[in-house]
Amino acid sequence: QVQLVESGGGLVQAGGSLRLSCAASGRTFSSYVMGWFRQAPGKEREFVAGISRRGARTDYADSVKGRFTISRDNAKNTVYLQMNSLKPEDTAVYYCAADSVAYVDIYDTPTEYDYWGQGTQVTVSS
Repeated sequence: QVQLVESGGGLVQAGGSLRLSCAASGRTFSSYVMGWFRQAPGKEREFVAGISRRGARTDYADSVKGRFTISRDNAKNTVYLQMNSLKPEDTAVYYCAADSVAYVDIYDTPTEYDYWGQGTQVTVSS
């Protein structure tokens, strides 16, 4: 079992940057494929980015490709989401999630992930 705690959200102007962090408890962080999802008011939770257990493979939603970068530091039990060139449509609550089954494959459906953080709000003003 793993517990996830996100941080780094906030209010930023369009074109700005934020870096989200997700700290995981436990000693088996490297056993999880990690993902970032987001949910805007009135919308379904959507995949943003994912990273394989050792960080060799990443995947991104088309809407964030070229602007967001996911990375992980297994020694620090932390996964990051660097968000650049932010747009108002990026406004949402951002969640990190852990998939205990996948090894290299990165799934974009929330049901594939076993553990979730509480979320951090990102607001981008125009």
